[in-house]
Amino acid sequence: MAQLRLALAQVNACVGDLVGNSKLIVEWTRKAVDDGASVVAFPEMALTGYPVEDLALRKSFAAASRSALDEVAGQLAAAGCGDVLVVVGYLDHDHKGPRNAAALIHNGAVLGRLAKHHLPNYGVFDEARYFVPGDTLPIVRLHGLDIGVVICEDIWQDGGPVAALGEAGVDLVLCINGSPYERNKDDARGPLVARRAAEAGAPMAYVNLVGGQDELVFDGDSLIAAPSGEILARAPQFVEHLLVHDFDLSPGGYGKTGSVGGFEVSRTVVSETPLAAYEPLPGTVAEPLREEAEVWNALVTGLRDYVRKNNFRSVVFGFSGGIDSAVVAALAADALGGAAVHGVGMPSEYSSEHSRSDAADLARRIGAHFQELPIGRQVEVFVSQLGLTGLAEENIQARCRGMTLMALSNQHGHLVLATGNKTELAVGYSTIYGDAVGGFAPIKDVPKTLVWRLARWRNAEAEKNGEVPPIPENSITKPPSAELRPGQVDSDSLPDYELLDAVLDDYIEGDSGFGDLVAAGFAPELVERVLQLVDRAEYKRRQYPPGTKITFKAFGRDRRLPITNAWREHRA
Repeated sequence: MAQLRLALAQVNACVGDLVGNSKLIVEWTRKAVDDGASVVAFPEMALTGYPVEDLALRKSFAAASRSALDEVAGQLAAAGCGDVLVVVGYLDHDHKGPRNAAALIHNGAVLGRLAKHHLPNYGVFDEARYFVPGDTLPIVRLHGLDIGVVICEDIWQDGGPVAALGEAGVDLVLCINGSPYERNKDDARGPLVARRAAEAGAPMAYVNLVGGQDELVFDGDSLIAAPSGEILARAPQFVEHLLVHDFDLSPGGYGKTGSVGGFEVSRTVVSETPLAAYEPLPGTVAEPLREEAEVWNALVTGLRDYVRKNNFRSVVFGFSGGIDSAVVAALAADALGGAAVHGVGMPSEYSSEHSRSDAADLARRIGAHFQELPIGRQVEVFVSQLGLTGLAEENIQARCRGMTLMALSNQHGHLVLATGNKTELAVGYSTIYGDAVGGFAPIKDVPKTLVWRLARWRNAEAEKNGEVPPIPENSITKPPSAELRPGQVDSDSLPDYELLDAVLDDYIEGDSGFGDLVAAGFAPELVERVLQLVDRAEYKRRQYPPGTKITFKAFGRDRRLPITNAWREHRA
């Protein structure tokens, strides 16, 4: 038997920051060495950040990535990390084109390179647009054990590199990943990694990114699985973490080289001699978060990183007294601290007293800045000068609020947050250039019914910890209203939210047609009404700010429909 201590560096990289990411790699490798690790693995494209999108097509960026990789190899050796095998994801480029690649670094040099074979081209992924698939599999022997590497999608498809490594013969497989979060995805990862470990006939260690990148958020959830299916170790979600684990493996001896399963397998020997016996560390298996905690952490992480990575220091948005702005405020306070949150109450003649008091109460609870700037005079100018009535008068109120927020952003450098939820965005229940203004929309992918669940969960967590609940109870319990006309409530314009979200889930997430929805038990009149609202609002969704993806099919990157579109779902 041969022992080996592995460290999985679950880190938060920033796209394009080659200097910062290089520093991250050296620092976390140093931590792993201090913990006695012989192998350290970093996530997919950790050197460049992920996804790089069209940066992959710039030869200058690919050249900078390759140069940074060589510099990192030297920096690792200079930092006293030369004896450790380090696996780093980066952007490569050769005579065939760009590659989503991994390098195996030891003693200041790159021992081997490989490129991702399966290139995902669904959902948020466009990798067939950017990369050339790889067909080489370098295997490194370290302390008498053979180690192979695959990249992310290579384990989500049957066959391919994992099967080839199993046929060639390895003792350990490292899988480096940039796997974006969506609800309940961690339920699939463990069984998947275990199946691939069985296919390879060796333990598989899966290291994932953590942090936000535009609409995407990465939850970490790095893990190690045995071929038997047992989860040997698991990292916590949504935090940078070094997952250290000891293996006691039986070396399989030299395996195949050359062409194996359609891949060119090569082998490099670093050291044949097993490590001297040592006392192994106990395995640590972090418990996955429950659903509300998982979603809340995803939203906090996505917001925090969007603000910080884009060099903002504060946010501003309307405190209306309603549930959506209250949840966004609590998220922003958790992400940035209350002192970085600037709430603005913008009452019109239709705003209720309880909405104004709830907004002020919210600010006190989270420690946010708050000011009230009535919009009555601005609205009056537009209404009187243009002769506005009805919907036009309602919408000008929202647009005056939007202009107010953008003016404060320009004056003080705050990032404006849009507070709309996925249900409203789906049916077009928002005012373009009004409440839809902003640079980021934290709950853009959160259905209305989930917004309420998150609010109740966050308040319950605060009470459990002896803290002041951040969200006023009245904001949770009162009927939702845009307050753009006397006595207005959302139910005047929309079906009950529980029913509406159920229809939207099938139509948007499941791509169900009219007949499918009726067969599922929804009334034909309801289906027809909801589908018309959704289909007519595509132009609004195209102009909405980016926001953190938490569902299988988020608007924008996942669900892409033409604005000019004569097709309508209809009764048979």
